Amino acid sequence: MSGHSKWHNIQGRKNAQDAKRGKIFQKLARDLYTAAKAGGVDPDSNSGLRLVIDKAKAANMPKDNIQRALDKASGANGANYQELTYEGYGPAGIAVLVEALTDNTNRTASSVRSSFKHYGGELGTSGSVSFQFDRKGYLEIERDEDTEIDEDQLFEDMLDAGADDMKTFDDQFEIYTEPKAFPEVRDALLEKGYVFSIDEVTMVAQNPMAVPEDKQESLAGLVAELEENDDVQAVFTTAE
Repeated sequence: MSGHSKWHNIQGRKNAQDAKRGKIFQKLARDLYTAAKAGGVDPDSNSGLRLVIDKAKAANMPKDNIQRALDKASGANGANYQELTYEGYGPAGIAVLVEALTDNTNRTASSVRSSFKHYGGELGTSGSVSFQFDRKGYLEIERDEDTEIDEDQLFEDMLDAGADDMKTFDDQFEIYTEPKAFPEVRDALLEKGYVFSIDEVTMVAQNPMAVPEDKQESLAGLVAELEENDDVQAVFTTAE
């Protein structure tokens, strides 16, 4: 049993790492698209895009993923991409918000609806779950044996920078800001030497819900299937 337990723990950590890596790649893909859309797909003349590309490479994001994001922004091959949001409920009544970027709305809607149905959920109408989320600036700082961070000092620094809240976990600190204050807070903390594993403006559940044990696998499956969809940019839930 101990061997199985050890393998299970290792596999669990690997799955968590893979999930986090997938979220980072999704976030980078959104940043690439946004930067390229705003200033063009040539990094030599678009410094903002160049910074995101460097960040993507540092995160070992596959070249194909980077190019796909740039193609979407440039409308390569005559494609015209639209930004869409899908809302629905997953297992245990957990609200799910899906942000997509697509050149074929019928394909994407059908695929997203199929994923919800596959895991016992249901796609809803516009506005059916979005009211349960707030848009927030989000900064994540990883904690490990090599990272010595004084929690009290970080709390003081983030308040001085203008952040609203901080949550502490065994493996990370999470800092929340108002969207407009996000750039200022991020830059102030960067100047103090903090390093972020994730820094973005995202959707945060107002009232996170505990997921019953017998529904956790189904919900994780739904989120994973949605995130694997090339048209999907981000997935948010009200799960704790």
